[in-house]
Amino acid sequence: MDLSAYQHCYEMEVRDHELDAQGIVNNAHYLHYLEHARHKFLNQIGLDFVGLAQRGVNLVVVRVEIDYLASLRSGDRFVVATNLERVSRLRFAFVQHLNRLPGYAPMLRARVIGTSLNAAGRPVLVPEVEARIFPVT
Repeated sequence: MDLSAYQHCYEMEVRDHELDAQGIVNNAHYLHYLEHARHKFLNQIGLDFVGLAQRGVNLVVVRVEIDYLASLRSGDRFVVATNLERVSRLRFAFVQHLNRLPGYAPMLRARVIGTSLNAAGRPVLVPEVEARIFPVT
């Protein structure tokens, strides 16, 4: 796995309370891993998720597609690698790959579609968000 192919990478470790009765990570926790990595990515590109919400701009998820490939277990270290791509005028997608360390064994592939809403709940990609997510090169 070539991490340089991703805009953001974030390493984490499985905690015991995330396991189910089978001794593997419960499927719902993968959503938390992906979300945490997305928030770290947003911070990296200069977008404060909480600060935006306080100003009436809410970044929201509208769709999640996940392919679970293998299971993580207690103590496993892993990396969530993320790329961001434009889907439409108002929507963007976080393409996220979760790989176990060392060796980068693929565990999960996801595509998370998002947009931003103004204080009235209407979809709008405010200039501040658009400039950070899709900078002109």
